[in-house]
Formats: sequence, C-alpha cells, structure tokens
Amino acid sequence: MRAIFGNRPGKRTSHRLVVEELGQAVVGGEFAVGDILPGDMELAARFNVSRTVLREAMKTLAAKGLVVARARIGTRVMPRANWNLFDGDVLSWHFNAGVNEDFLRHVAEVRLALEPYAAGLAAQRATDADIARMMRLAVAMGDAGHSAQTLAMADLEFHLRLLEASLNPFMRTVGSLIEAALMGVFRLTSPTADETEIDRVAIAHIRIVEEIGRRNEEGARSAMEHVIRVGQERLITNLRTQETGR
Repeated sequence: MRAIFGNRPGKRTSHRLVVEELGQAVVGGEFAVGDILPGDMELAARFNVSRTVLREAMKTLAAKGLVVARARIGTRVMPRANWNLFDGDVLSWHFNAGVNEDFLRHVAEVRLALEPYAAGLAAQRATDADIARMMRLAVAMGDAGHSAQTLAMADLEFHLRLLEASLNPFMRTVGSLIEAALMGVFRLTSPTADETEIDRVAIAHIRIVEEIGRRNEEGARSAMEHVIRVGQERLITNLRTQETGR
C-alpha cells in the first residue's frame, strides 16, 4: 500500500515513478547497501523512460542520501547512516517496507525532543487567530464520523499548524517526520476508528490548545508530551498484535 501522506494522490510523472520505485527498492532491501544498481540502459528500459529522466531521478535519490554515482563504477547504494531520515519519502518508504518497535521508538524520541518545545514556543508566540484555528482543528478531531484515515489526517493537520504557530521556521521543516509518524497510526490501526479513541484523541489535543491559550509553556509542553507518549504506546501495542496475529 502506498503512503497515505508522503506520496500525494494523483498522476505520477515519469521522474516520480522512477524515484519511488527505486527508492522503495533500496529502503526495502531489494538492493542492499553496497550494491551497484543496474545500468542506465537496463533501468531506462525497465521504467520506459529516457536516460535524461533516469539521471534526474538518480540525482534526487542521491540528494536523499540513498545512492552515490561514480564514474566507471556505477551507482552504489549508500550505508543507512547516510540516508536522510527527515526526508518524507525516505520515511514513507520505511513504513511501506515495514517497521519494528525500535524504529517507532526512534521516531517518538525525535518527536519528544522537538514537538513539546514547539508547543512551549507556541504558548509564547501564537496569535489569537493561531490559537482559534488550532482549537477548531482539535475539536474537529472529535467528529464521530471519522475513519482511522481521516482521524490521522486531522491529527497531522493539527500538528503541522502547531509547528507553524511556534514561529520557528526550522520547526516546520520537521513536518515530514511528523507526517510519517502519524501515517504509522493509520497503517497500524484498523480501517475504522473506535468512538472512544476518537474522543480520547480530541480531548488530549484540546488540552494542548487550552494550555497554549493560557500562555502556559510548561503546561503546553507537558500536554504535547502526553499525546506523543500515549500514541507511541498504542502504536507499539498494535504492532505487536499484528505480529502475533491476535
């Protein structure tokens, strides 16, 4: 299944097709670290694209840290330490390939390092209009008609708006990480959203906005940390359930 958020719906260009297919093949292990990718002629035929399109796709993958091209050697898959895990595509390809508990914990650790602080900044800096918009988004998360997918999308919208409300441009650039983490919520939950879960998520996010509205930095940080930790525990539980088939 394709990523819900990382790869937006719509017709893919030839360039995008090559980037997605090769990127997924690398992250998924079809091409191992150190492997040399097939030559230009073979790949151009495989994807039915021109060599120009193929070269541009390779440049995109190289910019993400997945591969490096060497004259007279070919295009080699780089070690995982070189991969840009903050890149939305790379994260989406990880979720497509399947993630384990360690991966989910690592994502949560980065979120805990960034988002609570962003919530504190929002408590300092958010305008009344920002706060009103975040409250509307938080309340809308309690709509009983949500599916797991639409709830995850509403969750994502809230967190991206909060990052913007911090008025720190660097915070907004971590949006791809948040996007991938919340995509995992959809992938590791059932197609339908439980009413109790919908209420819990909405209430927890409303609390974040209330603390921001009070200009309570510590309260906003604590409320955001609670949301991330509870969500992480739920993801781990759902992952274990899927792995055991129970």
